Amino acid sequence: MSQTTKEKIIGIAEHLFGEQGYESTSLRQVIFEAGVNLAAVHYHFGSKEELLDAVALRGAIPLNEERLALLDRYERAAAPGPVPVENVLRAIVAPLFRTAERSPQFVKLMGRLIGEGLMPAMLAKHFHPVVERFMGAMHRSLPELPPEELFWRVQFMFGAVAHVLRGPHLLPLLQSGVAAAGGEETVERLLGFLAAGFHAPVAVTAALKEA
Repeated sequence: MSQTTKEKIIGIAEHLFGEQGYESTSLRQVIFEAGVNLAAVHYHFGSKEELLDAVALRGAIPLNEERLALLDRYERAAAPGPVPVENVLRAIVAPLFRTAERSPQFVKLMGRLIGEGLMPAMLAKHFHPVVERFMGAMHRSLPELPPEELFWRVQFMFGAVAHVLRGPHLLPLLQSGVAAAGGEETVERLLGFLAAGFHAPVAVTAALKEA
């Protein structure tokens, strides 16, 4: 099946936004690389912002569908109790790494959006119900954690995930003598680390009182 003009524009935009960043990529450059005219871009998307939305949605919709399907399965298995936090984390993280193997350019784009500060607006605009669903599952799994503490642990979780997705080459001095790990092994190590962090006792309040 031949690629449509719309699909071609989205593919080129995903590549350019991921490689150069959203702010550094002009519509003129997208038009040139895609071999189309400005009218085609405006017809299909209307604006550069709407083009970014289309690019993000193309990758994020199947990713989040896989995440929600996994969470549904874990909730049925755990009913009537809460899903163990290990499985909530698996439903969030494992599909992302599978997506990274299938569509590395999409994951690079997500990293760019985080770096440019665009991800919060993207999440609020398109993925609020998904975020709410997973945060609700987290609250039920860890009812002893105050909301503020859970918020910070989720922040740390996404920081760790983003770091691992960028690859072990970031810390070459620490990798001496450590064999490279495959994707599945990396995911399991990461999930074990994250689960331990979510189960850790709350220490901030006590530390502040002693200060």
